[in-house]
Amino acid sequence: MGHLTYLAVLAFIAGASLWLEYAVRTRVLRRPLRLLASVLPVWVLFVVWDRYAVDAGHWTFDDDLISGIRIGSLPIEELLFLVVVPVAGILTLEAVRAVKLWPVGDVPEGPEGLVR
Repeated sequence: MGHLTYLAVLAFIAGASLWLEYAVRTRVLRRPLRLLASVLPVWVLFVVWDRYAVDAGHWTFDDDLISGIRIGSLPIEELLFLVVVPVAGILTLEAVRAVKLWPVGDVPEGPEGLVR
């Protein structure tokens, strides 16, 4: 069971934030190109950094806590982490924005510009 620990943490993070898409209508997942433009550059940067750090021996991943599936030197859990956590952060930000009725910077002012 220990080898699923990292995946369990990712599932908890996803579950703790994905409901916001539907309950608060954040519309994050309904705009996949915008989400991709937000997550992909950060994902690429951190994958490069992680690969360098692992290959240089600066850090490792505990084989007892991961599934053992690797892409290159990185476990699949780390690659998923670099997607799940930013998406959870964006969902949380958009949920707070929707509940507080804060305007979104890229849409017109007024009721039609509020994310609801």
